[in-house]
Amino acid sequence: MTTEIEWWDYDDTAEMGEALAGDVQFIIESAIDARGAAVIALAGGRTPGPIYAKLSKAKLDWKRVTIIPTDDRIVPMGDPMSNVTGLAKVFLPLGARVIPVVSEKADDYKAAGRAADARLQDFHWPLDLCLLGMGADGHTASIFPGPDLQEALTGPKERRALGVMPDPLPPEAPVARVSLSLAAIVSARALMIAITGQEKRDVLERAIAEGAGSTLPIGRVLAETELPVDIHWSV
Repeated sequence: MTTEIEWWDYDDTAEMGEALAGDVQFIIESAIDARGAAVIALAGGRTPGPIYAKLSKAKLDWKRVTIIPTDDRIVPMGDPMSNVTGLAKVFLPLGARVIPVVSEKADDYKAAGRAADARLQDFHWPLDLCLLGMGADGHTASIFPGPDLQEALTGPKERRALGVMPDPLPPEAPVARVSLSLAAIVSARALMIAITGQEKRDVLERAIAEGAGSTLPIGRVLAETELPVDIHWSV
């Protein structure tokens, strides 16, 4: 299977943020028009910040929007490493529902993943949108190299989320994670990737070229995606 990929290049993150926010707004409006609600998964981290700042200005019926993090670190709410805390600061004041996939710090990351999966089963699937980032090591969401990679890539199609222990642990956030599964990501009605910098572009281009045999998690995810994918990149 060959995934249809379209690159969108921007001069800076502000330009990318404005364009992507417009695309996300359109997807949300279309979902609300079609069935009265939108369920989207958004990446954490620094790269999407300008996107969310622009999106927060959109005149949307935010009470009909449910936002799920694509992944999160297993840390308490309010911790600087918590992705859902960052999303909640932007979107909760607008009236959106922001759903944590991690409820507290947990010693058993597998159990945390099972709890997240059970919680996510209650929401409308497939997602209307999944917006992914990517690390310089080729991970996306928290589908990392390590002992849980194959489970994340090949687990049951009905599994929405699972616990993941990256190996090696990223020094900036050396904790276990909960991540959407590959099946949950690639079933989305729209899939976008937002990255910055030449290093990440080179990694992503390599992953795409390698296809289903890629050693990079993002390459494996894209190889399983049947819908067209928009990749937004800025320097």
